[in-house]
Amino acid sequence: YITPEITGKFPGYLSPSTKLAFADIPNGLAAISKVPSGGWAQILGYMAYCEISQDQSAGTPGAEGDFGWKVLTSADPEEKTKKLAAEIANGRLAMMAIIGMFFQDGLTGSAWGDWANYTDSPLRAFESELGVQAPVGFWDPVGFTADGDVANFVRRRQTELKHGRISMLATMGYITPEITGKFPGYLSPSAGLKFQDIPNGLAALSKVPSGGWAQMALYAAYCEVSQDQSPGTPAAAGDFGWKVLTSADPEEKTKK
Repeated sequence: YITPEITGKFPGYLSPSTKLAFADIPNGLAAISKVPSGGWAQILGYMAYCEISQDQSAGTPGAEGDFGWKVLTSADPEEKTKKLAAEIANGRLAMMAIIGMFFQDGLTGSAWGDWANYTDSPLRAFESELGVQAPVGFWDPVGFTADGDVANFVRRRQTELKHGRISMLATMGYITPEITGKFPGYLSPSAGLKFQDIPNGLAALSKVPSGGWAQMALYAAYCEVSQDQSPGTPAAAGDFGWKVLTSADPEEKTKK
């Protein structure tokens, strides 16, 4: 895939009988339709030879990948193990790479094609949305937005904002008691339970009394129902009127 792009292609003809030169074969997936049937037969024949030319039954050197090609091997067992491990690691990376190159080639026309060439992408509808940042651009590895449905995108973005804010508060709630210490006094005077008695992290789940959990649940419910969050409202876009970290400058506000 890479070598013809860097070094160029062989001179002369791939198929003299059809006047097909190596230079006429495009790189990548486009070559599939250009290579004549005789060329594919040779490729498949060589693959079959590699498969049957050596015994690969269980316990044989062939079963472990040793086909007798010793250019990169070593007489030192430790060095040989290191090279074999490197081969496995590089092979795993190459398998991921070739699938990625196929994918990008199929969508853009080149294994390293500009994604701007993929004009049919449903993600075009969202590439200018808030949160699209370099170097990955619009990042949706699971393909939630593959259908291009704007309403679903807006709903998921609203949910993402909420979960992100809760997660930031939760992270600070985890870290802060370790750094600054805990509140003085009682969390539950009636139960004689001090803030100091509450362990940090997951161990706190079993220590906070039911009344404390009820307060948290009620506050979460209040945050949900205290403002209209229907589509198109400021709250649906994450604006609940808390302006401490906002800005009058549109560019600075977008950045924040």
